[in-house]
Amino acid sequence: MQSDNGTSAVAENKMRYDFLPTRPALNARQFNISRSPKQGGNSDDDSRSYLEELGIEIIENPQPIQFSPNAVKIVHRWSPYVQGFSAQFVQNILDRYSQDYANPSILDPFAGSGTSIVQSKLNNFESYGIELNPLLHFIATAKVSTWDVDPKALLQIAQTLPREHVFHAPSFLKSTKHFNADVLENLEILKSGLDDFAPVTSQEKKIKDLMLLAFSAILIESSNLKRSPCLGYSSSKIVRGHVPFELFENKIREIASDLRTLQDQYQHIRAQSRIWLANSMHFEHPNTYDLIITSPPYMNGLDYVMNYKIEMGWLGFAEGHRQLKSVKDDMVVCDNVSKKLIRDFSQQEDRYNNRWLAKIKEEMTLNIARRGRYRRPDMPEIIHKYFDDMYKVMRQVIGVLRPNGRFILVVGDSLIADTYLPTDLLIAKIGQELGLTIEKIEKARNRRSGQIRSYKLRETIITLHKEG
Repeated sequence: MQSDNGTSAVAENKMRYDFLPTRPALNARQFNISRSPKQGGNSDDDSRSYLEELGIEIIENPQPIQFSPNAVKIVHRWSPYVQGFSAQFVQNILDRYSQDYANPSILDPFAGSGTSIVQSKLNNFESYGIELNPLLHFIATAKVSTWDVDPKALLQIAQTLPREHVFHAPSFLKSTKHFNADVLENLEILKSGLDDFAPVTSQEKKIKDLMLLAFSAILIESSNLKRSPCLGYSSSKIVRGHVPFELFENKIREIASDLRTLQDQYQHIRAQSRIWLANSMHFEHPNTYDLIITSPPYMNGLDYVMNYKIEMGWLGFAEGHRQLKSVKDDMVVCDNVSKKLIRDFSQQEDRYNNRWLAKIKEEMTLNIARRGRYRRPDMPEIIHKYFDDMYKVMRQVIGVLRPNGRFILVVGDSLIADTYLPTDLLIAKIGQELGLTIEKIEKARNRRSGQIRSYKLRETIITLHKEG
């Protein structure tokens, strides 16, 4: 068959399609996602066998648990921290169990920026935390130990800092890429003034801590970066040179305003609050507790140390990537740790295990082999180390949980290499094995997998109870 111009229909069609844009070839990751058996799946279905074995159901209880509402809460707003939970969530827990514990002692073994400790202190409850990251330990400690600072003195000292250019940005960071040139210069001038202030009294030491906290809080906002939740560059940000001074002044005024409120409305507070710079896997507790309220690191791609490398470097809590790595290697493991750390762990004989974990590792190993390529072929061992680390933390803190006490955790599940990981249920099972009762597991919100966007994950609240 021919067309009017004498060419065959087949040839004409071929010519027509030659001019159509070609679809780019899928890379390995996109190809694996396109053929994943988890497309359109959900954690509710994949959890069913685990829930049947535990003999429980997950309760639907939607509630705001993310850190973002803290941005307008007294004291909590002093520093941004995207990985934490909300002050309202902690308050809900304290209110829920007010009949069980008249004057509870509270622990957060993953204190972060101090949400649990601050909210407990606002209720005049004794509270303690453990934090391994020195930057977060500093921030959390400043939030609970400076409530007696004179706000007028804070404002006066902050406004009269010298403006000499002495300090230079940490050399191990890409500061000239992180900040526009005029912004970088003004940040260095501001940090020079903070370094120049030499406190004499304990009150002045607290004032300096608050100024350093304020400085740390404005670094990312002054930069070409964003944290949502991982640290990365923002193409849409426009930051002017004067911004660091404006942001710093606003943050100091915010802190001073909160100090006035604290001293006016919370002057009755006498409860002790303390955060230890330590590793929760090994820390020997000097106290016992009624409530443990925490959110451990999630088993995902978020690097909890590198995400705060800017603040850690500028405030002197890390002098290089080796020091950052050292902190990271001591933490509950994430999937961005050194291969040597995981190789060494895989050789250990004395490590936590159970049947669920063995099954998950076997399935993940097969899925990685089926894919042919995966960025971390040792992911099954990383998963194993995560739960070994969590077992060590839980063993330490459950030992100091008082009879009738409760251990409450917020955690999310994961999908890794087409393998569903019921993090919440595994943690609940560890609690069971350590002598606690699973009181309930509540689903607070739905999430999406970072690997297969059509797959529905969840974020849950696990409540474990220690019988009286």
